[in-house]
Amino acid sequence: MSTKNSLTITDNRTSKTYELPIVDGTVSTMGLRAIKTDEKDFGLMGYDPAFMNTASCRSSITFIDGDEGILRHRGYPIEQLAEKTTYLEVAYLLMNGELPSAAELETFSAEISAESSLHENMKGFIQSFLPNAHPMGMLIAAMGALGTFYPDAKQVLDAKVRRRQIARIIAQIPIIAAWSYRHGVGKPFVNPDPSLGYTANFLSMMKRGSEPRYAAHPDIVKALDVLFILHADHEQNCSTNTMRAIGSSQADPFSAVAGAAAALYGPLHGGANEAVLHMLNEIGTIDAVPQFIKDIKAGSGGRRLMGFGHRVYKNYDPRAKVIKSLADRVFDILGKQNPLLQIARELERIALQDEYFVKRKLYPNVDFYSGLIYQALEIPIDLFPVMFAIPRASGWLAQWEELLMDKEQKIARPRQIYTGIMLRDIKR
Repeated sequence: MSTKNSLTITDNRTSKTYELPIVDGTVSTMGLRAIKTDEKDFGLMGYDPAFMNTASCRSSITFIDGDEGILRHRGYPIEQLAEKTTYLEVAYLLMNGELPSAAELETFSAEISAESSLHENMKGFIQSFLPNAHPMGMLIAAMGALGTFYPDAKQVLDAKVRRRQIARIIAQIPIIAAWSYRHGVGKPFVNPDPSLGYTANFLSMMKRGSEPRYAAHPDIVKALDVLFILHADHEQNCSTNTMRAIGSSQADPFSAVAGAAAALYGPLHGGANEAVLHMLNEIGTIDAVPQFIKDIKAGSGGRRLMGFGHRVYKNYDPRAKVIKSLADRVFDILGKQNPLLQIARELERIALQDEYFVKRKLYPNVDFYSGLIYQALEIPIDLFPVMFAIPRASGWLAQWEELLMDKEQKIARPRQIYTGIMLRDIKR
């Protein structure tokens, strides 16, 4: 007898009926295995290229409602976190499930600070790259190499050891990023300054010249901290799925982060804000925006609207709302007038009023304004995916640890539908 919380399936091949429980709005695809034509039949499988409608895990870290434009970490709306917390507080939240008390934050910050140094050999490793090497490629290689400096990192089931590796990665990924940048521009490396906070330290390692101490404008530090918060985690995206897949083999976290960063390196993931800048440069002037919109709608000239729409969000990306106001603040602080910002605002204004885009639920996403802010901070375009990877490391690590503690998880191993030749003999 069927219940309301079940799915009844009739196999028309055999006329047999099967009942699958519905739990949390899902049915277990392993339940399909019972649906067979005979005992030799493997059973049915679900077919879902790119995981468009497959839940691969249970997670309590990040909640997204794409239709309503909601993003929450551990229940806290992203808008409140961006306004009222720091990046390190959000990193702590992702790891531990609660925002830290003042004492807990002090302890966590001290743990990060204690790990904020790289082995001297890492300097030589980074310097071994050609000056024109892409910073993201350097980050991926350096992160993989970094795991070899910490043999204990392989003890992934030891909670104490695991937490030390998490602190190490969060502390050291901005150092690798800053040194990779400075290697590319031919400047000496700047060591971390223990008197500075996490984001201010990164800016110092990137930008300090001959002065004994680099002091960034506090509002600029806050703006970059907000960007780090907005990029910290985003549920089961491509790079997070990669982190979990590698972690499912119980590989060390440095190797898993290197793999996740490699996934982020792709232009469809971590390079989207760069594509927005190229699009705005292509448009050129505010007066050219209406024609650009017409070309997009007509599908002419191979033009694409970058920074609009999202695989998950069918509403305004909540991160984009925060970044839009952040962009205004950054440009006011720096006293710069960027014509690309004016083009972006006009493009957004027209698109949000145009039925063509509204009907298709194409709203600005997090990438639409973030590249403009990085550009205003004089961060080169090829460093954009690295800027994404620095804060996303905390999300990757939270997801990695959650996977290791999940008794339902096993080594990731999806099925396939074989489409090749079934059997043939070599004739010689």
